[in-house]
Amino acid sequence: MQYVGMALLGILGVILLLLAAAVIRTLALPHKTAGYQMSQDEERKALYAEKLSKMVQVETVSEKGKSEPEKFRKMHDRMEELFPTVFSTCEKIEIDGNLMMKWKGRTDKEPLLLMSHIDVVEATGEWKHGPFSGDIAEGRVWGRGAADTKGSVMCFYQAVEELIQAGYVPECDVYLSSSCTEEVGGDGAPKLVNWLKDHGVHLYMLCDEGGAIIQDPIGGVKGNFAAIGLFEKGHGNVKFVARSNGGHSSAPGKNTPIPRLAKFVARVEKKTPFQVKFSPAVEGMFAQLAPYAQSFPLRLVMHNLWLFKPILKKVMPAISPQAAAMLQTTIAFTMQSGSAGFNVLPQEASVIGNLRYIPHQGMEESVAVISALAREYGLEAEDLGGNGPSRELDLEGEAYKLFAKTVSSVFPEVGIMPYVVIGGTDARFYGDVCDNCIRFAPLCFGPEQMAGMHGLNECIEIGALPGGVDCYKAVIKAQEERKA
Repeated sequence: MQYVGMALLGILGVILLLLAAAVIRTLALPHKTAGYQMSQDEERKALYAEKLSKMVQVETVSEKGKSEPEKFRKMHDRMEELFPTVFSTCEKIEIDGNLMMKWKGRTDKEPLLLMSHIDVVEATGEWKHGPFSGDIAEGRVWGRGAADTKGSVMCFYQAVEELIQAGYVPECDVYLSSSCTEEVGGDGAPKLVNWLKDHGVHLYMLCDEGGAIIQDPIGGVKGNFAAIGLFEKGHGNVKFVARSNGGHSSAPGKNTPIPRLAKFVARVEKKTPFQVKFSPAVEGMFAQLAPYAQSFPLRLVMHNLWLFKPILKKVMPAISPQAAAMLQTTIAFTMQSGSAGFNVLPQEASVIGNLRYIPHQGMEESVAVISALAREYGLEAEDLGGNGPSRELDLEGEAYKLFAKTVSSVFPEVGIMPYVVIGGTDARFYGDVCDNCIRFAPLCFGPEQMAGMHGLNECIEIGALPGGVDCYKAVIKAQEERKA
């Protein structure tokens, strides 16, 4: 017993020493604040708002399985009216409503591509301003696509328009790319990628949507942060089926299809079957956010992941579902079916799970894990297809460091944070033709903008538009620094 007591005291001593080291490290960490001042240049705000308004007014809803290239060519025509210098100077590549412009640089080596999609989701319900009105009111441009993502398309076209008018010649070729099928996961972006492949173009870097300047990224951290997406999770769907001989509901047996499915769903909801792991992107995110944490205990934890990582793995789901989704493959049960009659036990019932795959446990392994668990409940699992996660951008690489430095130069008061994109973007199709895929739109999205994307009353503050234009200009010019 004496030896046990001494061992426990030794363990306690080690723990106290580790905590003391963590406290000392945190006390030495400067406390920071992250602010953001939108542009006060009324002339630029008015000009950019008017251009975005006219883009929003062109209805570009995409529908799965439906090809409408003429609808999107109307959008191209509108863009040519708004950005005449771009269209008269650059080479136009149009493929079935998908648009790419090539701005010739001093060299065709290691080109840059700026991209966002021009299609939008449907706009049902009662809107404060018509979904395709493009109204400019209350300091905002209103309408479907204002934020997702005609706002960023307007900004990089305007950036190139102004640079060309100023006589600027880019260091490398610059491509402007916009698919018309992003919202439905269509083949628009792959068609543009195939064009690049056919013409022997391999990109040094691209910048797509995914991250943005966001407010209060996690609980206890206040301010505005440039969330630079390093990779995006994959996605797919799996159908889980329970079978039986059916029967009349007046004499139900035990463990019929729907209860089996319910037990399986409850088990998955209670405890994830997927591996929880901190990627370099998430570790980098916490490291960058730590100085901005409002409370000392939160700074202590975030600044000392070497000590607190095991605890964070357990508590992250309670802190933030979005943050927890950055650590693991997730599954959300979205559809279900059973019998057609109130009094009929189904011979077959099913639920469909939508999975978002994390790189450390990709598509094949994640499907295998959830399928094995389903078999324990007598269920069959059918993989309905999907795609794996993208390659992760190197936090220590030249491209990320240069991009983060460029963003900081345009938004000096904004914090910089690496970010995991838990949704899907067109950038996932460019992995074969691009070394460094960055997912970041240089626009400020507050709670109102986040709620409006794919929802009612989508809008964007016009004060955010000049900063977006300036950031794309800086990204283009930054290639000179890399080539120097």
